[in-house]
Amino acid sequence: MRHSLVYVAILLLGGARLCPGQAGAAAGGVAGHVFDSRGGEALEHVAVQVKGGTTVVGRVVSDSGGQYRLEGIVPGNYTLDAATVGFHVVQKAVRVVAGETTTLDIVLSPEKMGRTDTIEVTAGPFDAAREDSPSALVLSGTDVSNLASVLADDPMRAVQSLPGVTSDNDFDARFSVRGADYSRVGLYLDDVLLHQPFHMLQAQNVTGSGSAFNGDMVEELELHEGAFPARFGDRTAGILDVHTRDGSHTAPSFRFEASMSNAGVVTEGPIGKKKRGTWLVGARYGYLQYLIDRIDPGGTTLGFGLKDVQGRFSYDLNARNKITLYLLQSFSSINLTHAKAPGLNSLVSGNYDFSLANLGWRYTASPRFVVSSHVAWMREKFNNYNINPLPLEGGFYGEWVSATNASVLWGNPAAGAAGGTSPMDIGFTLRRERDGGFSNQYQTTTVPRLLDRYDGTTLEAEGYAQQSLSLWHGLLHFTGGIHFSRDATDRVATALPAASATVLVSRSTRIQLGWGEYAQHQDLAVLASIAGNSRLLPLRSNHETAAIEQRLNERTRLRLEFYNRDDRDIADRPQFYPRMVNGKVFVPPLVPAWANSVRGYSRGAEIFLQRTSANRFTGWLSWAWGKAENRDGVTGARFPSDFDQRNTINVYGGYRVRPSVNVSIHSSYGSGFPIPGYLSLVGGVYYLGTQRNQLRMDYYQRTDFRINKTWTRDRWKIALFGELVNVTNRSNQLFDSVNSYSTVTGKTGISLDSMIPIIPSVGVLLER
Repeated sequence: MRHSLVYVAILLLGGARLCPGQAGAAAGGVAGHVFDSRGGEALEHVAVQVKGGTTVVGRVVSDSGGQYRLEGIVPGNYTLDAATVGFHVVQKAVRVVAGETTTLDIVLSPEKMGRTDTIEVTAGPFDAAREDSPSALVLSGTDVSNLASVLADDPMRAVQSLPGVTSDNDFDARFSVRGADYSRVGLYLDDVLLHQPFHMLQAQNVTGSGSAFNGDMVEELELHEGAFPARFGDRTAGILDVHTRDGSHTAPSFRFEASMSNAGVVTEGPIGKKKRGTWLVGARYGYLQYLIDRIDPGGTTLGFGLKDVQGRFSYDLNARNKITLYLLQSFSSINLTHAKAPGLNSLVSGNYDFSLANLGWRYTASPRFVVSSHVAWMREKFNNYNINPLPLEGGFYGEWVSATNASVLWGNPAAGAAGGTSPMDIGFTLRRERDGGFSNQYQTTTVPRLLDRYDGTTLEAEGYAQQSLSLWHGLLHFTGGIHFSRDATDRVATALPAASATVLVSRSTRIQLGWGEYAQHQDLAVLASIAGNSRLLPLRSNHETAAIEQRLNERTRLRLEFYNRDDRDIADRPQFYPRMVNGKVFVPPLVPAWANSVRGYSRGAEIFLQRTSANRFTGWLSWAWGKAENRDGVTGARFPSDFDQRNTINVYGGYRVRPSVNVSIHSSYGSGFPIPGYLSLVGGVYYLGTQRNQLRMDYYQRTDFRINKTWTRDRWKIALFGELVNVTNRSNQLFDSVNSYSTVTGKTGISLDSMIPIIPSVGVLLER
């Protein structure tokens, strides 16, 4: 305790302290700078100490320029420790020479990245790895950790806080982008488009979900909200590009983390004596019972479980060839066997399994020519049962993927953008998919009535070519490309152009423009359904976006973006909803048919003030206004999109108070989604109506506060995370379903689910 109190006092004073008798003419010293491995930013507020065995002979805190200096140390061999909250602890051997100051620079790696002694060169604090997207937003490092929340520890939750992204479900990692649902957002994991990589329950109207991939294995997330480049395909609203990281290149390490909802372990390290490769393995186990009991005490006994294991292995065969292997297996399940009086068609038990294997090869022929190839396999299967237990829904999805991308760099690579470099990218992807499933409804205890069945296979081929040009010494950057696709089931071939341009008006002001056409082939679950057909057309979208960005300094920007998206050939079931027609109740058929009946638009504006830094304050303030309207060509109905939210505000801030303490706050506001269906409200009673999506949910608001505190001892790091969720105790609610209705009067009711109330959460991390 005495040493801890002395250490705290030293940190508060911000200076070095030496053991008695060490100062003198024969003494030496150690000095240098501390840098962030991601981008090389100088790190302030880092605690640096020199130890001889277990005795600390000097301590200091790095200044605003990342510099530290320890003097008056008796010559000899020592160990130097460097630590600050949010980063891995670094230990280095150092020799102090009499009358000299040894220079030793230190590189710290963020907790969500592998340990490394080198600095990764990045395009800039706000820039994506490639300059071909006008609406790319990048998340990495401490921001992902803080926004993932202690309660859920899910990297997808961080994405929900970005401008243009909306969600009103505290239990769902999925989100909507500019009025479009998640099914229109492509999630790429290491260059492979995934289908449903979640912990979730399939075939349920309202359910929770969490990312199947471990946040500790993610290096960076890039969200492309509009006019995304031609290298992405088969999605029409946006792209979430997720990159997993290599394991530690320096030494083996161990990390254990536990919270109120889950616990996990991650181990990593180099392969071989020459450290030409790395390994990274993680496993998680979830327990949500406490949270459910807190939300609905004394209610239904809910046991939603999740567990997964995953690993990433990389190896440099030689200077030009690198191979990687990523493996993931996740399991989700639910058990409501103790529920009170469940109905025949109520979900009582179910499971969902997701598997993924991705083998990659990267060949660097020269600094001008790089080829990367991936062969991936994924599988999903689910089963849901009622109380008897008899099957309600079940299904299987399988996919094989082969993807190859090549980049050719014209011009002088060493000269960078000023030298007129012009990368050309080409790629080809072949996907073989199989999807099958069913849905039952019970009218008696044992005899099911078939609601839907689908079973089909398809082969989808995609290709693209994309050319980028950097002109006028980097003042203009232009990218143009075209994406091709053909699906063997619908037999529709597409050729879709896309282009973007960035103009540097001055060193601190830039204008970005983007335009593109996009297509998304309908899912096999629709094309092969008894309610669908193979003649359904792909969904089509046209994007236009324009943004102006002002850099207030190197790490602060103000961005204003306008966007428009036109959609057509959206697959819908026009006769799915009961409604009032000519004063009478329209009762839908049992299996309403799918049709390309809907077209619409989404347009709006977003303003974004952001500071990103590994020092002191990082965060943003964003406001988004949008309007998404649709029209059904069969019924003639004009209505807001199911995910039309007119106003969205997101605020996030993180601050490193001292080397061992970081605080952050995140607040979200949404003006409310429409309640899907034809409903009206008269005197507090719901009735079937004549207009679709005219009623809306109340506004959503949630504020979370988090504090991280770390301790280091020898080679161990201990971190304690505290979080208060929904600080204002706002009673947010989510639309669940429309209940049974009267075929005579149209009187009906709706079910709402309660979201998370004010609730504390804690977590602990042990790392070595």
